[in-house]
Amino acid sequence: MPLLKDGKLIDDPWSHIADEVAIPASGQVIVGLKRWREERDSLIKRKDPAGVRLQSDHTAGDVADDLEHLGVVALAFPVFKDGRAYSNARRLRERHGYTGEIRAIGNVLRDQYLFMLRCGFDALEVKEGETEKDWQKATKAFSVFFQPAADDQETVVSLRHRD
Repeated sequence: MPLLKDGKLIDDPWSHIADEVAIPASGQVIVGLKRWREERDSLIKRKDPAGVRLQSDHTAGDVADDLEHLGVVALAFPVFKDGRAYSNARRLRERHGYTGEIRAIGNVLRDQYLFMLRCGFDALEVKEGETEKDWQKATKAFSVFFQPAADDQETVVSLRHRD
């Protein structure tokens, strides 16, 4: 699946590894939270970095103590109307100070892209055939915002009170 990172389509250097599949000796891997917890020490000792995949019923706090060891946190969107991954992305950035890659996986829609960026996502797994232009167009939908977010853009209220 193509990866949109920092607004560009790139080859994804990471591989999702299912719980029942052996972890390859080399390469960057993303595993589920259960497997991360069970094999944490061996995953940390690998030459190549590891990441964790959080489902929508997991929280950022589930991996807060391990963030320094994670190269990526993949947050699942099981359906477009489930927004818990937005909250987890903001918590990872703002509360836990995570500076690594936060990627959206699953039911990721273009009209939500701008909001994902504002919450702290910097990568998304997108469908085959999508273009950068399609996704970049979504970032221009709004020029000002009412809500503060992880991107530190000024809000309408702060702009009004600037002078």
